[in-house]
Order: sequence, then C-alpha cells, then structure tokens
Amino acid sequence: MKIVTLLENTACDAGLCAAHGLSLYIETPKHKILFDMGPDGRFIGNAQKLGVDLSAVDVAVLSHGHFDHGGGLRAFSEVNSRADILIHTDAFGNFYAVRPGKEPAYIGLDPELWELESRVIPTADFLKLDDELTLFSDEPEVFPALAASAKLHVETPEGLRPDPFTHEQNLLVTAWGKSVLFAGCAHRGIVNILAGARERLGRLPDAVFGGFHFFELDPADPESARLIDDTGKALLDGETVYYTGHCTGEYAYERLHAILGDRLRHMSGGGIVEI
Repeated sequence: MKIVTLLENTACDAGLCAAHGLSLYIETPKHKILFDMGPDGRFIGNAQKLGVDLSAVDVAVLSHGHFDHGGGLRAFSEVNSRADILIHTDAFGNFYAVRPGKEPAYIGLDPELWELESRVIPTADFLKLDDELTLFSDEPEVFPALAASAKLHVETPEGLRPDPFTHEQNLLVTAWGKSVLFAGCAHRGIVNILAGARERLGRLPDAVFGGFHFFELDPADPESARLIDDTGKALLDGETVYYTGHCTGEYAYERLHAILGDRLRHMSGGGIVEI
C-alpha cells in the first residue's frame, strides 16, 4: 500500500504548496484513492510534481464537511471524470467556528458543490465497498474527546449548537495483509475511531494517517495537557504507527511523541509511505 501526502500544513519540499488542510493519495492492488481535497486546488499541482495521476483515481472520499478538507472538490472533479465521490449525507450542514470576541466564521463546504450531485454517492454510518475499503462513522464513545473541538458548531433551527460531528467518516483500507486507518481530523476522538476500526478488523490497524484536532487547545490549561496525555497513553496499546499533522498542532505532537516515541511520525506534504 502506498500513501502520498499531497497537501498538508507543511511540505517536505520547497517546490510544493502547503496550506491548512489535508489531501492524501492511496494506492492499493485494486484502487487509486483520494482521501480529502484540501481547501482548494493546490493539491493538484502537488500531485503532478509528485507523479500522481489524479485522473486515474477511482474512489474519492471526503472525511467531513469542512472547507479545509473539501474546498478542492470542484477542482478534483475537473481533472477526474470517473471517480465515485463518497460524502456523508450530513456533510453539507452549516458549520461555524465560534471563537471568543469574534463573529462566527463559516467553515463549511460551498453549497454550490451540490452541482456535483450526479458524481456523489451519499454515505451514512457504514459502507463496505469491497474487501479493501470500508467507511464507517459509527465508532463507539469509549473516550471523552469532544472538548478539543468545542469551538466548532453547527447551525440548527434553535441556533448554533456544538457540532456532534455526525458528518465525519473514516476510511479503513486493507491490502497485502496490512490495514491502515484514515481519519481527516478525528474530531470524535482518535481513540474512539481506533476502537471502531478494531471492531471491524478484530485487531488494531497497522498504521493511522490523519489529524487529531488538538491545535486549538490552550497549552496553559492543565485540562489540555491531561486530554493529550490520556490520548497518548490510550494509543500505546498495540503496535500501531501514527502519522499525524494538519490539525494536531506542535504542542500536542510533542506531548504525544514523549509518550509514543517513534510510533508517532510527522505527516507532511510530499511524504511517501509504503506499508
């Protein structure tokens, strides 16, 4: 299995674009997969420089309904006319970041992307595409994690309310006897999502790629340190290797690395991993 980070907040090479967002290319014996499309079309130029042919992608997955993961969806549809695009039915909600002293900022998808409806396969809690690919968003709540995403809301008839992230879905890829879990931002908690993957596999996955959404936590708050450290301790179970970046944040990365050591690795634009 080959995983190429097409776009992330950082880049391994000065010739590649970096932006707050995420886009991953995954190659298996049966599929060429695009997982998230970044905030705009810059991942396409990176793909070209990295030798990735996006026109050959046959499955595209949007992890959740935030612009930094789905803003490049239209650009992708213009260079690829064949891929099924899998989007959760709740992903076109009105999502906002609510920060003290500021007006709520819209962070959802462009509503005009519904023009691509003929390309989209709506998903829900669980979808097994074949023996390689499984999508799920029904992970158990075994770990309290939503405090790290407390500033993110969704508009309801009663006004803005904390986002329960029902629009978030995760991809489990199995090939050559290895299984890899992909989670865009893990708003519902990477520990919970791992538990969901374990239920599907009967074991923990060999690797995880994704953001862990700790970057908005206050380093001066003891509760932030406790949440990150408790997460790291929970991730010690098994031998899974974690590739993370984007919304994890450097403060959280350093605390997690102190617990997980070499099992925690940076995910950066241009990075290529073979599993």
